[in-house]
Amino acid sequence: MKKLVAITGASSGIGAATAQKFSAAGHPLLLIARRVEKMEALRLPNCLCKKVDVTNKNELYKALEEGEALYGPIDCLVNNAGVMLLGDSSTQEVDEWEQMIDINIKGLLYGIKYVVKGMKERNTGTIFNIGSTAGRKTSKTRMVYGGTKFAVHAISEILREELASSNVRSTIIAPGIVETELLSHTTDTTIKTNYQNNKERIGLEELLHSEDIANMMLFAYEQPQRVCIREILLAPTKQEL
Repeated sequence: MKKLVAITGASSGIGAATAQKFSAAGHPLLLIARRVEKMEALRLPNCLCKKVDVTNKNELYKALEEGEALYGPIDCLVNNAGVMLLGDSSTQEVDEWEQMIDINIKGLLYGIKYVVKGMKERNTGTIFNIGSTAGRKTSKTRMVYGGTKFAVHAISEILREELASSNVRSTIIAPGIVETELLSHTTDTTIKTNYQNNKERIGLEELLHSEDIANMMLFAYEQPQRVCIREILLAPTKQEL
């Protein structure tokens, strides 16, 4: 059996596609999300599914410990759990800002904190942090969401510098527009409509698919440990911004 891969936000979209891709490559999995029934419905072999809110670090650590007890040390962590709540800075509720900060930044950091010590001791391991093109380019209605993704980019690169001497890889995956459930989290109906209209102008069939991002991660992970692909920035060919 190959080494253990842990994936947060694994109930749908990029997380579910990544689980299927790594499972097909022979890896045991620890899948983490709030909708455990969605993960179990994937029916993947050698797979532990845990209902976890990543903002609860004790709950997250307990699930990570259970996965390692079953399948051995985590060799790859995919920090995929995230939320996109687009909104105007003058009208968006503060609790939506806090939700994005808690999930997109704190939840990611909690996962890193758990795995990084063991990876350094073993002199091997890979951490994928899911960012966004919104973490490279600013745009209206994305003040806090973009801020969290800029933070993910900074965290990932600093982490890579700190782990390089221990032969541990940190890679950021930064997708553009992907056809997932992410937009459904936004509560501002006008912004949601405008975003959906932009997707349709590009062409729904031309958007990135979750499998595209999963393919990129498996490709990067299967490189020799001496090769660290530091960042993968990808977007639909027809996406202009």
